[in-house]
Amino acid sequence: MSLSLSKKATGVKPSSTLAISAKAGELKAQGIDVVGFGAGEPDFKTPDDICNAAIKAIRDGFTKYTPASGTAELKEVIAKKFEDFNHIHYDPDQIVISNGGKHTLTNVFMTILNKGDEVIIPAPYWLSYPEMVRLADGKPVFVYADKSTSYKVSAKQIEDAITEKTKAIIINSPNNPTGMIYTKKELHDIADLAVKYDFYIISDEIYEYLIYGGEKHHSVASFSKKIYDRTITCSGLSKTYSMTGWRIGYCGAPKEIAKAMGAIQSHLTSNANSIAQKAAVEAISGPQGTVEIMRKEFNKRRLFMLERINAMPHVHMMEPHGAFYAFVDVSEALGMKYKGNKITDTMMMAQVLLDDFHVALVPCTDFGFPDHVRLSYVLGFSQIEKGMDRIERFLKELT
Repeated sequence: MSLSLSKKATGVKPSSTLAISAKAGELKAQGIDVVGFGAGEPDFKTPDDICNAAIKAIRDGFTKYTPASGTAELKEVIAKKFEDFNHIHYDPDQIVISNGGKHTLTNVFMTILNKGDEVIIPAPYWLSYPEMVRLADGKPVFVYADKSTSYKVSAKQIEDAITEKTKAIIINSPNNPTGMIYTKKELHDIADLAVKYDFYIISDEIYEYLIYGGEKHHSVASFSKKIYDRTITCSGLSKTYSMTGWRIGYCGAPKEIAKAMGAIQSHLTSNANSIAQKAAVEAISGPQGTVEIMRKEFNKRRLFMLERINAMPHVHMMEPHGAFYAFVDVSEALGMKYKGNKITDTMMMAQVLLDDFHVALVPCTDFGFPDHVRLSYVLGFSQIEKGMDRIERFLKELT
């Protein structure tokens, strides 16, 4: 028998968003002025009170193991946040704190999926969802939306995709990469299917505080007891508090799921970082002014990019109402020529923009939409304006 990697390992695609960001970082390290629209990482620093709470935790010696599923203190704070903001009651023993939102979702899939179980994934989707499902031996089943429905799938489309093997659906609202928000009725119609056909709803609400234009966020688990019993509500601190590197994610779930998730995590990673958990307590229970400051600034950038992009040739974007992404339809530009060479796909487009115009953006093939690209508006106005000018120059050179 020859030595080899597992099929599971070789079947996993690396994250294209992180790859683009890494390439942009390499160019910046060489002194090249790159405008990076790639990563979904706020440009604001973590608020001082949160950082000070972490420093105090270190000085107080809070640097040991905690319970695998999180400290009692943080669970109490998250339970109150669920009650006040999401209008959902979770007891502390229904809450699991993990090493970031990705870890939370991976734990969920590992807990509920058996080999061959199907998870319905509405497209466009965050590129990590299918890989997480496959790592847990599940099967992703994609349901595609389009511009006519503002990139949101209907309950009818989902019902048509349900089989005897359907175990769950994952709903991400506000959505990455589109920035779209499902209405209460749209979510209720989908949730009713979970009750009717008896499958789980994994509600990824990581962008729940980043809402614009008078829209509202709705948590699926708040709708009814039957829906609550089938819903796992996931969130984290990365986006809301600009704490991407701190790696704190969490979920509220039925008790048997939370207990199993904690057991799995106890063997894989033990607990989330103890110091980051102390910082998370301050983030959630402390002053919330910086959250609104960030949201207002993202809103200004959102409106600016919407206007600029829709004034450019060959591209179009719909107005996003949440998160911090511009989801841009570049289908008209594909097939056109740049310096005599046909732009065959969005990966080639992204490479040309990075090499010749020093702009990093994310091709959305791995998000289920190969004729779209994603730009994050998590950088300052001067950078955004510079990047917009460069992209427009590229588009005007196409023939």
